[in-house]
Amino acid sequence: MSAVPDSKVTTMESLRRPAGMAEDRMPVVKMGWGDLQGFELMQRGAKAIASSTLVPQQFQGNIPNCLIALEMAQRIGASPLMVCQNLYIVHGRPGWSAKFLIASFNQCGRFSALRFEWTGTRGKDDWGCRAWATERATGERIEGPLITIALAKAEGWESKTGSKWKTIPELMLTYRAAAWLVNTHAPEISMGLNSAEEIGDVYDAEQTGDGRFSVTLDDLGAPPVPPAADATDAVPVPPAAAQVTVVDAIAELAKATSEETMALYADTLPDEIKQDERFMKAYRARSKELRQP
Repeated sequence: MSAVPDSKVTTMESLRRPAGMAEDRMPVVKMGWGDLQGFELMQRGAKAIASSTLVPQQFQGNIPNCLIALEMAQRIGASPLMVCQNLYIVHGRPGWSAKFLIASFNQCGRFSALRFEWTGTRGKDDWGCRAWATERATGERIEGPLITIALAKAEGWESKTGSKWKTIPELMLTYRAAAWLVNTHAPEISMGLNSAEEIGDVYDAEQTGDGRFSVTLDDLGAPPVPPAADATDAVPVPPAAAQVTVVDAIAELAKATSEETMALYADTLPDEIKQDERFMKAYRARSKELRQP
C-alpha cells in the first residue's frame, strides 16, 4: 500500500492575502515628507486632527495647519495635541506659549529642571529674574539673560495696551527669562520660534477667542489710510467687512469652493460669529464636504 503524500490546506484567507505580506513582515511606515507612504500617513493624521473640536480653531478644518503641527511635533518629539494647544498665531507668525517651552526644556533629558534666581528690589526697576539649569552631560551651569523691569520699560513691553507687565510682572519676568534661556542654549526645542508672549510684546497684540492675536495697523507701522475728501469719495465697505449675522455667514460658507477660500472668509468675520456654535458646526460640516472626493 503506497503512502499518501502530505497535503497543505489552503484557506480563503490565505488566498486573499498577498504572498510575503504578513502583518508582522510589513515595513514600518513613518510620517514624513520624504516618501509617498509617509506623507499619506501624515495626511491621514492631519485629517483626524482637523476633524476634532478639542484643538484651537486655527486647526479645525485646516489640514495644512495640522500637517505643519504634526511635522513640528515629530521634530521635537512632542504630542501633536500638545503642539496644537500651545502654538499661537500672531499676525501670521507662529509662537509657542512660555509654559510649553518650559515643559519641553524640563522633559528633554539634557538639562535639569529650570530654576530662577531673583535680583534687585521687588517693584523697582532693578527687579529682575534669570533662568538657569545644569547640563547633565558636563555638570556645567547654564544661565539665560537677566530680565529686569528696566529692560521691559526700555523695550516698550510695559507700555503696550493691556500689557501684563503692569499687572503680573513676576510671572512675566519668569516667562521671559525661561524663553530667552531656551532660545540661547537650546534653540532646537523652540525650533527658532519666539514665545507668544514675546511676539505680543513686539506687536500691540490682543489674544482673541480662537487662539490668535489681533494687531492694529498702526502698531505694525503701516501708513494710515487718508480720510475721504467727502462722502462721494468714500470707499465702500467690502461685503465681508460689513455687519453680518450668523445666518449670513453660514450661507457664505455654502458658497465656498475650497477650504482655503472658506478659511479666508472666516478670518474677516468678527469673533462673536466665529465663536458661535452654529457657525462652528456649519464650518466643520462644509470642510468635511470639501474634503470628500
